[in-house]
Amino acid sequence: MPKQENELIIWPVYIDATKSRADGRQISKTKAVPSPKLAEIAKAAEALGLHPKIEREKAYPKEWWEVSGRVIIVERTAPKSVLLKDIAQKIREMRG
Repeated sequence: MPKQENELIIWPVYIDATKSRADGRQISKTKAVPSPKLAEIAKAAEALGLHPKIEREKAYPKEWWEVSGRVIIVERTAPKSVLLKDIAQKIREMRG
């Protein structure tokens, strides 16, 4: 399925504090969360009103052998970096 104009793809590695920038993390380690699960990302995005869609069978291209899944935000409401930080913050809140 081709990517839509205003769509945002979020791979778990983007907000994973256990990964390096070279591995694919896109926000600072202090704002990232350790080992985020697909369901946590989707639940956090839902709580932020972002209408996420989960694709479980996908593998992050840099780690093609490991199926991690991804979350698609259909209608982007802010820049990618802002949304990633907001989702990571929401996951931290949900974890308590």
